[in-house]
Parts: sequence; C-alpha cells; structure tokens
Amino acid sequence: MTTKKDLKKQVIIGSRQYGINMTLFRHVIGGVLGVNVTDMECMGLLFHKGLATPSELSKHTGLSSGATTAMLDRLVKTGLIERQPNPNDKRGVHIVFVKERAPQVGELFAGIRARQDELMQAYTKAELELLHDFFGRSSQMWEEEREILRLTIEGLRT
Repeated sequence: MTTKKDLKKQVIIGSRQYGINMTLFRHVIGGVLGVNVTDMECMGLLFHKGLATPSELSKHTGLSSGATTAMLDRLVKTGLIERQPNPNDKRGVHIVFVKERAPQVGELFAGIRARQDELMQAYTKAELELLHDFFGRSSQMWEEEREILRLTIEGLRT
C-alpha cells in the first residue's frame, strides 16, 4: 500500500520531472527558432499576454534591464518580435510577436497542445480543479521563495 509520504515524494519527483521535460522541449523549439531558453520564456509571456513592456519581461525572466535589452535585441534580429510605440507613454515601447511568424511558432507547439487536450480529457472536473489548485499554489510558492532568496542575497551583498 502506498503511504501519503510515498505519494508526496512521488508528486515532488513528478513535478520536478515535468519542469525538466518542459524546459528540454522548449530548448528544442528554441534551437529550431535560433533562440535560447530565456528567450523562449519571454516569447511565452508574449504569447499569453499579446504584448508586454520591457519591464514586465525583465520581471518575468529575472533578467536585469540591460540583459533584457540584449535579449530583445536578439529576438528582434530573429524577426520573431518587434518593438512598437506605447500609445500611453511616448517614451515607452510594447514588445509584440511579429504576426507573420506566429503561425510558424504555433505549429511547433501544435502536437503538444493536442496531447495536452487529450490528457485533460482523462480527468474529471474535480480532478482538474485539484490540479489547477496544486499548480496555482505551487507557482505562488516558487515566486515567493524566489523573492525571499533574492532579498537574502541582496542583504548579503550590502
């Protein structure tokens, strides 16, 4: 009989493996597109939000403003993203996908999206609610721990 302790360990191992496999998958797609994993994180946020400011991308990726600028320069050079003037701030810019490239990038994710949909069909509504809760709370936990670690490191430097 599997104990709760065993199940907790299996869930942690499974979530680690999930993260590793997702990163490796994005690495392969990044190789096709000529970008690195951090660039893929940037593009992931743009895909879900539609547009973002450089500051939002810096926060999302954990990069400094200078490193974010370098990342954006690389992505502009690949023709995947573009900078557009922010209509609400004359000094600011919005970062967006180049619409003509979206179908090419989307096609790279078509297989995994279909398989995710198929996988989700195997779960009941209650099970999906549980998974949603777990991933949401886990994401919040990682974000909080990252901030605690950042503040600790910052405190050690001063």
